[in-house]
Order: sequence, then structure tokens, then C-alpha cells
Amino acid sequence: MPLVKCPMCGKMVEYAGNEFRPFCSERCKVLDLGAWADEKYNLPAEHTEMTEEDIANIERAAERKGHNGH
Repeated sequence: MPLVKCPMCGKMVEYAGNEFRPFCSERCKVLDLGAWADEKYNLPAEHTEMTEEDIANIERAAERKGHNGH
């Protein structure tokens, strides 16, 4: 049987037949759900400012779309 590492505590646990997989237990599953609910997991976001050129390109594209009858 393949063993996998619990993403919460790191304990090695059998994957097959484990009702809490990929976690080792209900406790780890609930702790992970709580972390999601508390927004502890997030993806880094890259904040960029639009340049005047970006705005002009968007406006030109919108004008072309409007002239095509769409």
C-alpha cells in the first residue's frame, strides 16, 4: 500500500482505505479546513499599475469592437 505524508502534520499514512485522505485523521482534516476558513492560505498577487499605453490599447480595442457591430 502506498504511503503519503499528511499535508497538515507530516505523518506518513496509508492512502488506500483512509477515509480522511490525504490527511492522517479527522483532526488534521478539520484543522486544514479551519485554516482555509481563516484565509491563512493565499496566493501571492502581483500588483501592477496600468500604463497610459495599456489604457490606450484597451480603448482602441473597445472602439474596434463597437464599430464591428458586436
